[in-house]
Amino acid sequence: MPDTPACRFCHHPLHHLMVDLGQSPLANSLIKPQAIHQPDLMYPLRVYVCEACYLVQLEAFEPPDVIFADYPYFSSYSSSWLTHAQQYAAMAVIRFQLTANSQVVELASNDGYLLQYVQQHGIPVLGVEPAANVARVAQKKGIPTDVAFFGTQTAQRLLQEGHAADVLIGNNVLAHVPDLNDFVAGMAQLLKPDGVILMEFPHVVRLIAENQFDTIYHEHFSYFSLTSVQRIFAHHGLQLVDVEAWPTHGGSLRIFATHAHSHRWLSEAGTHHVEALLQAEAAQGVQTLPYYTGLGKAVQQVKTALVEFLTQAQAEGKRVAGYGAPAKGNTLLNYCGIGPALLPFTVDKNPEKQGCLLPGVRIPVHAPATLRETRPDYVLILPWNLKAEIMADLADIESWGGQFVVPIPTLEVFSPHATN
Repeated sequence: MPDTPACRFCHHPLHHLMVDLGQSPLANSLIKPQAIHQPDLMYPLRVYVCEACYLVQLEAFEPPDVIFADYPYFSSYSSSWLTHAQQYAAMAVIRFQLTANSQVVELASNDGYLLQYVQQHGIPVLGVEPAANVARVAQKKGIPTDVAFFGTQTAQRLLQEGHAADVLIGNNVLAHVPDLNDFVAGMAQLLKPDGVILMEFPHVVRLIAENQFDTIYHEHFSYFSLTSVQRIFAHHGLQLVDVEAWPTHGGSLRIFATHAHSHRWLSEAGTHHVEALLQAEAAQGVQTLPYYTGLGKAVQQVKTALVEFLTQAQAEGKRVAGYGAPAKGNTLLNYCGIGPALLPFTVDKNPEKQGCLLPGVRIPVHAPATLRETRPDYVLILPWNLKAEIMADLADIESWGGQFVVPIPTLEVFSPHATN
């Protein structure tokens, strides 16, 4: 590996370090019971910003086939995300006039959480999912799913098999792509001449403004502003025709893109939305290096506050348990150095995660019923983006005087009735 990494889009040398989160394991590499004696593999978690194109990014230490070979994340375990997906599907069917003759393709389609709703409208669908264990769940639901990593080679094969896309969807996948140019070029290949690409991804502006540093982990190779995405898509002959801001995953953008020569989905309103957000980003300084400084200090403040809270709770004889085993939680806990001594266990709805240990910190993961059995004084919500859903589901902790703790952007303690 070269001493100086290069930008994965424009190949400019990366000199500007935005934040260093130390050594961390792959965030989704939960430790199964049979592997508890194996050492954790730790990698530097350093965030750079390219001074030429302003793409925020990490170095790649492991190839995708290692990271996603046996993936523990299943989208369907979040009820709020399923509601989001159902509304998303209904919008796409109406807005883009989809019929039984249309083809919808989703990249990183996971367990069919979204395509199931498109399929209910009678629209032909195809998922492309690299994690075979996750793809099998979608296939059992009757959702055609191609097990592959997407790029130009996969796009060419799918074209030959008759899967050119009227609508090409990718939710929270763009960040997971180490070869960004190959991925976007593949989308341009697979898209019909008047087709449309819909992509959602966390907005790096929100990450910086709200100190969402725990969303940084090795599986997320890149972090996008609208400015950087427009530049990348334009390089591959794609234009942005609309953009929407969504609260999902701590603040995301949904972009609408077409071939640069296509005019079918151009609108004055959509063009205005794109231009307005680009101007807002420019005013904040996303194309200046000083904009990306300062995150390190905010990150340290979160660490100090969380460790002090857990230490004080322990000194007072209070019991603390975690909720969730998300990737973001593993970044947070490893950076803060929090292990079972301060957080004895966490719980998760996903049976694939139950019985495992969190990587690095080795905190055990139990079923949610364990919370009601042990009645902790505090429940630390690790997937803070789902705090309203989780607090509503666990409102009964009020019966034993329990409270919720949310660590990001600053540590807060909530009573069970506080669901917003």
